[in-house]
Amino acid sequence: MVIDSGGAVREQWLHDMNLRVTHLDALPNDRFVLQGHGAAGDQNAQIYGRDGRRRRSFVMGHAVEYLMADRRHHVWSAYFDEGVYSDPISADGLVRWDSGGNRQWGYRPPEGIEYIDTVYAFNVDDGVAWANYYPTFPLLEARTNGEIRLRKSPVIAPAGMAVHGEQVIMLGGCRQPDRLHRCRMTEHEVLLIEEACLTLPNGAPLRGYARPVGRGRHLYLRGASPRQWYVMGV
Repeated sequence: MVIDSGGAVREQWLHDMNLRVTHLDALPNDRFVLQGHGAAGDQNAQIYGRDGRRRRSFVMGHAVEYLMADRRHHVWSAYFDEGVYSDPISADGLVRWDSGGNRQWGYRPPEGIEYIDTVYAFNVDDGVAWANYYPTFPLLEARTNGEIRLRKSPVIAPAGMAVHGEQVIMLGGCRQPDRLHRCRMTEHEVLLIEEACLTLPNGAPLRGYARPVGRGRHLYLRGASPRQWYVMGV
């Protein structure tokens, strides 16, 4: 594993790796959580310590769309439809784990609200996850203290989002990859304040891009190189 931290690049060797890794994230205390395919017994998630040794293997479910961790030792996994409709773990659409791989919580929508089919946009900050999901695309706020809030949103199928206080920006909504939506949250809904066409810093059009990464108030977009990232914030 290659780690680029503030321009300093180093390699971290992971021992006894038996996954084809599709998702990974950093945990506190220099640990890592990885998810992928190929392990025996469907134990498709693993936690590694700072020495590169495996600490735990566990079953995270099928069809993981997002895997993100926060600095309070929480791991969040969000799923798409192939897992939601076929796997008991993935069926919740959004699941929270502790940093030891123990399941802590799964999403259950309030009565009368559609369940998660596929999570389109996802954002994780310390102690909270935000998700925009198909089929009705509400903005879901899930906190580790048990608080759940759903807000009706005018932005359909965004690709990524950043959240800070009452402010939220969503990228790629309404099937327009370069459309940026600046919004404000009230208690029950998301209000659209402004729309803009996002370009690269040199003014070039924003074309196809890898899935954005939303962390709190920042949204990260990868450039042409794996080491080139653009960042926008609320």
